[in-house]
Parts: sequence; structure tokens; C-alpha cells
Amino acid sequence: MSKNKNDFRFQILLTAHCSPLTMRVTVKFWSYFRNLTECDETSLEVNKDETLGNVHAAVMEKFPKLAEMKNSTLKAVGVDYQTDEFVLSDGDEVSLFPPVQGG
Repeated sequence: MSKNKNDFRFQILLTAHCSPLTMRVTVKFWSYFRNLTECDETSLEVNKDETLGNVHAAVMEKFPKLAEMKNSTLKAVGVDYQTDEFVLSDGDEVSLFPPVQGG
């Protein structure tokens, strides 16, 4: 993926307030994802009707250490696991979990 911000399929806006064409979502990190990102959560302003997959891609751009786990990251919105095609709403809380292991 290009590092030129004008080439993104979507755009993360760094403004303080959402416009009528954008929305704000919170992304929470769990388990060792907190260590990789060095934070518990982040807030993003994204285009209205953005998909979970695009927000996940944006988060990996912001926190490149998460990219190695792209295909195994578990994603939830609220309390329900969702697919990359899930359309987010303003104020949604996205949770990113590393793969679950154990026996």
C-alpha cells in the first residue's frame, strides 16, 4: 500500500470534529495488541458508512506492528464479532483481539 496519503482507498481525517460526511469510531486493543500499539485505544474519524475491514486497514497503517497479524485478528463491534464487510456507524466501538490460543 502506498504511503502517499492521497492514494488511500479511504481517508482518516485528523480534525477535531466530524463533518456530515464523516463519523468517529473508537478502536480498543486487547491482550498483547496493547503492547504492540503502546496504548489501550485510539479514536478515528472516518468516512460515513466505512467498513470494518477499511478501519482495520487504517489502524494497521497507524500501528504497523499489527500488520503481521492481519489475517488472524479477531474483530468485534460492540460485543459481537463481525466480518470485514460490516458497515460501521458513528460512535461504534471496535475491538481488535489477537488470535485465541489454548487447549
